[in-house]
Amino acid sequence: MAFPQSNLLLFRAALVSALLFILLLATTQMHYPGADSLNDKVSHILAFYALAMLEDFSFPRVEFGLSKVLTLMAYGLLIEATQYFLPYRSFSLYDLGADAAGVLMYALSIPALKQVPFLRRRWSV
Repeated sequence: MAFPQSNLLLFRAALVSALLFILLLATTQMHYPGADSLNDKVSHILAFYALAMLEDFSFPRVEFGLSKVLTLMAYGLLIEATQYFLPYRSFSLYDLGADAAGVLMYALSIPALKQVPFLRRRWSV
């Protein structure tokens, strides 16, 4: 069964929303209780796992590989570079490492995700 076009639009809207929301969280001075309660590196890992999944599901005709990974890492670097210029934030290579860990965890979880019935259609494209 093919991946419906409506699903692509939904995943792409979710991806854009997640990218904007994460950028907001990464650049604001405000503190958010849910985000602040997690360890910073765990937050990075979870955020980039979710971004990797959303990116992969948004563009199912492209295998999850170097192009998708580099796009996500460039986004992570953009966030860190932006934070370098904010007086209330700082640049961190550890954050980039946590971002990469989240992307790697998604890549490693793909075989298990292929076994989930409602997710399986993503790989039937």
